[in-house]
Amino acid sequence: MAETDDYKPSQVVWEITLKCNLKCMHCGSSAGLERGDELTTEESKKVCKQLAEIGFRGIGLMGGEMFLRKDWEIIVKEIKDQGMAVSTVTNGYFKPEKIIPKLLKLEVDCVTVGFDGTEEIHDEIRGVKGAYKKSLEFMRAAKKEGLLINPITTVHKKNFHVLNELGKIILEDEGLDWQIQTAVPIGRFPEKLKLSEEEVYALGLFIANFQKKYSKDRVIGSHSLGFYSEKIPNLSFYPEWKGCYAGKSVLGINSRGDIRGCEILPDEYIEGNVRDRSIVDIWNDPNAFSYNRNFKKEDLGPLCKDCKHALKCKGGCMCRSVLLTGHEHNDPNCFYRTEQKFSSK
Repeated sequence: MAETDDYKPSQVVWEITLKCNLKCMHCGSSAGLERGDELTTEESKKVCKQLAEIGFRGIGLMGGEMFLRKDWEIIVKEIKDQGMAVSTVTNGYFKPEKIIPKLLKLEVDCVTVGFDGTEEIHDEIRGVKGAYKKSLEFMRAAKKEGLLINPITTVHKKNFHVLNELGKIILEDEGLDWQIQTAVPIGRFPEKLKLSEEEVYALGLFIANFQKKYSKDRVIGSHSLGFYSEKIPNLSFYPEWKGCYAGKSVLGINSRGDIRGCEILPDEYIEGNVRDRSIVDIWNDPNAFSYNRNFKKEDLGPLCKDCKHALKCKGGCMCRSVLLTGHEHNDPNCFYRTEQKFSSK
């Protein structure tokens, strides 16, 4: 595949186990028990080598709960040995002294901790009483040891009303930066708790105001939150949205070795399995990830086909498009379209 700025391998999200110690209501994987056919240690090391060969720069490891996988340290070490950065995603429900020294020894680049509300709300969302205190204890201990800690909040109707209070806790009381994303109805997350179009837009305004108050470096909107607004500045770490990055610069891998452009996409978007075919072959296949790599104007869904930004935006986030509307390139959470709707009333 020809490499351009739009098609340059960048980040991989890799679910290394489905095993988990919490019962989060927004879990897209319905995590709990590990899969019976998860990749072995040697298979995982082979995956690391192939990702480095392709040229990926960073790997985000997650679960389930990744620290429940017995060989997670071996996988992290292999990624680092291959010259790639490593970030870990955890719920923080561990004794810090059991995990943090290992993260320091392995020189993990970033530790992302799910942090979804004030104490009562967080515990309700995570499904285990005491989860809030554990997460906070873990983040404080990691920060004290000099690890880069990045709390991440998945927003839906259960915690939307406590964002102001949560932001104060994270940004002021704890002195940490904050990443914000939205939940989509997949796995364990129920459709009734997803944010409405108006709530998503309000979340965009909230993030923009917090970025103005605390700086954009400290408050980050998820990569696919809102497009081409005439009122809200770009919220994400991408300088410009040029269409969904799944299969172009981003890759998803699950614990049994299935490959998708994005780990949140449904099973019909699996491009192959690492046990049957190398990731290098899958990535370089001109027919792989065709929904994004071979995008045409005719692929736009009904919400986006007549938009003046359509050929730049390419219909927004593929995951939200498919999961929320059943159409590709048809993201219903578009700030520009919401603004047009408001202005016509």
